[in-house]
Parts: sequence; C-alpha cells; structure tokens
Amino acid sequence: MLSAEWTIFIAQFASLSARQRQAGIALLRGNAPQQAAIALIEDVARQRLACPACHSAHVHRHGHAHGLQRYRCVPCGRTFNALTGTPLARLRHKAQWLEYADCLLDSVSVRRAASRLGLHRNTTFRWRHRFLSLAKTDRPHCLHGIAEADELYVLESQKGARTMTRPARRRGGHATLRGMSHEHVCILVARDRTGQTLDFVTGMGALTKAQLHRCLPPVMDQDVLLVTDGHAAYAAFAREAGISHQAVNLRAGMRVRGAAHVQNVNAYHSRLRQWLRPFHGVATRYLHHYLGWCWILDARRILSAETLLKATLGEFPHLTVT
Repeated sequence: MLSAEWTIFIAQFASLSARQRQAGIALLRGNAPQQAAIALIEDVARQRLACPACHSAHVHRHGHAHGLQRYRCVPCGRTFNALTGTPLARLRHKAQWLEYADCLLDSVSVRRAASRLGLHRNTTFRWRHRFLSLAKTDRPHCLHGIAEADELYVLESQKGARTMTRPARRRGGHATLRGMSHEHVCILVARDRTGQTLDFVTGMGALTKAQLHRCLPPVMDQDVLLVTDGHAAYAAFAREAGISHQAVNLRAGMRVRGAAHVQNVNAYHSRLRQWLRPFHGVATRYLHHYLGWCWILDARRILSAETLLKATLGEFPHLTVT
C-alpha cells in the first residue's frame, strides 16, 4: 500500500464506532469478525441444549451450516442449530448483530442504523422487532408497596399498513378533534416506588374500568396501595378488586397527599414521550415493542450489546426485584 493510501486509510479510523474498531482488531489478529457473535450464540445454546421439536436432550453433533454447529435429535431425527426457535432464526449477517445491538442501546433510527452497518433499511427494521420481541418481555412479575398508575395517550398511527382507514398524516401529524378522542391510543403505566414498571396498550379512546380489571390484578399484590389521579375508573376498579386506593386531584392543584402522589409515574411518562419524539410517531401495531425498548433503557437492566443479544435468545439478566 502506498504511503498516501495508508494515510487516508488510517484517517478513516476516527469515524469508526467502538464495535467496528474491535472487529478490526479481531480481524488483524486473524479472527473472523463474526466469531464473537457466533461464540456467544453457541454458549447460550449450550447451557440448555435440547431439541426444539420434542425437547429431548439426547442430541449429537450433525455438521456445520452458516457458521453454526448443527445438531440432530436422536429420538425424533430433527436437525436444528442454536438459533432454531428463537427470534433470530434465519437472519443473516451474524457478524453485525452485536453492532446492531449497540444501535438499539443508543436508540438509533432505522435509517441511521442501516447507514452505520452498511445494510438496507428494511433489514435493520426487521432486526429491530426481532431483537425486541423477546427482550421486551423481561419485566417485573408483580408490583409491591405503593404503586402509582396513570394513563397517557399517543396519536394512533397506521405506519406501514397496506390499507388505511383514514387519510395519511405526515411525520406524526395532528388529530382532527381537540383533546383526547378515539383517534388516540391509551397506554396504562403502573410503577411502584422501587422503579419496577409495567405498561399496557389498552386500546383506543378513554381508559375504562373493564380494561383496568384486565390489566392490573395479575400484576399487583393484594395489599398494595394504588395511587392514581381523580379518574373515576380507578376508584371503581379498586373498590371492586378490593385494593386500597388513594387519589390526588391534579386538576384542583393537589399534587401530593401525604405519601400519595403520582409524580413517579408521571416522570416516567415524560421520559417516555421525550424518547418517542425522534421517531415521529410509531406504528400502533408495534407500540408494545417500543414500550419494551424504552423499559430496557430506562431500567438500565441491559447495558451491553452482549447482554441484549443473550436476552433476545432467552437468557435474561437476573431480576433483583420481582
């Protein structure tokens, strides 16, 4: 390589991401860039190696394909690899999965991630929802002590739909009716004082008592104190469910009533809205994926690309509070 070409080549290193630099170092050492991701995938699979069809652990090695070890189940004869039955099955470009996981942890848009990885935007969009499909389920099982609940509303979006039931909006757009209406999707957020958070997409329009009965009882201790605003549906739900309830009248300026307030859950609402803003309106059918994505970042349960890839394969970090 000529001296001028070498100088240009070295100057480009400043624009590389940390993950790309690590891959470059691994390549210079004679290791294939995808070996880190492959090793991690195989390590996760090895801990619970069993046939995805009949769940038998009686398997033996059966060659390699696409960089992964294949296995054959002795009882049923099916073949499989470490990705069979996971959200990442049949996806390509394994060498770039860890770098894409970094993009998710940085809340990078589909197009920016595609540019960073040198892939088509449709690929990074598909990867986004594959990576989040299982990782978003890593949630607390129950709320304890004082639990705050409140709802927020986002404009319904039919982004990506082949057929639409209304005229298209540009970059999120605005509702045709003033205030909250059937054009908005309701998101119910329940959060206890330890920071454990659960959210539910309840549907279009105002929150109802029936929706509260469907969402909250399975995830709340019976002796929990539910703190909400003055919405009548909460009081009716708590009375019928036998749950202790206190309300603060925010419209009358009552923000704190002893230990009762909803500032914790409202602060989470604020962070959620701010985080959603750069996406210019997310598709309602994928809204639960984005809520799970926000929870991953806000709870700081997943801090590295390796941990996110493991969570996508079903190996979650240990929850200290459930």
